[in-house]
Amino acid sequence: MPETADTADAGGVDAPAEPIGVFLLDDHEVVRRGLRDLLDAEPDLTVVGEAASAREAIARAPAVRPRVAVLDVRLGGAGESADHEGIAVCRELRARLPELACLMLTSFDDDEALFDAIMAGAAGYVLKQINGSDLVSAVRTVAGGRSMLDPGATARVMARLRGPQPSTPDELERLSPREREILELIGDGLTNRQIAERLFLAEKTVKNRISSILSKLGVGRRIQAAVIAERIRERETGQ
Repeated sequence: MPETADTADAGGVDAPAEPIGVFLLDDHEVVRRGLRDLLDAEPDLTVVGEAASAREAIARAPAVRPRVAVLDVRLGGAGESADHEGIAVCRELRARLPELACLMLTSFDDDEALFDAIMAGAAGYVLKQINGSDLVSAVRTVAGGRSMLDPGATARVMARLRGPQPSTPDELERLSPREREILELIGDGLTNRQIAERLFLAEKTVKNRISSILSKLGVGRRIQAAVIAERIRERETGQ
């Protein structure tokens, strides 16, 4: 009967796919509004929540269960405590939402931030200078389970990891037990603020301790200390 055919045809039509839910974290309202307008204009994307601070993001994102989180790397204006805070959010949200894909946004091409993002499990890392259509494409890419890490920058970080050993046992023995503890936490990707909270120290004390650690290890950057911490962990695990 025609009615039956019509019914069968109607039943055979696939329902439209549910839009990809995106959560935004940026401390500038104008940036968040621009991102929301850009993403909401796409039929397959929808902004399900947003936050202006790390605390807001950690409180709000799990409730709306986004598929992608677009996170500003640096939050809160000036000051070292703001550096890479968005990466700490990435780590925390992924611990709560393992299927979440985090796309990091930054104004600076920073190897240290890229290394921290990789260690935190970020699926993508792009500069804010990216044009709108490419950002939309990046969101779709990480939502599909693929990486959006810049090959050139990633290669620089991996070259550091594969480089010659930056420390010897003698150099490591110069570290106090507390400094070894802090070095391990640097290797875990924790920020100065997080290390201070974990060890019940003042953030300024942690900063001074890290300066001492870098000097004793003969390195100039935090990323190099993180690489050393990772190699120590691998060496000790292999014993």
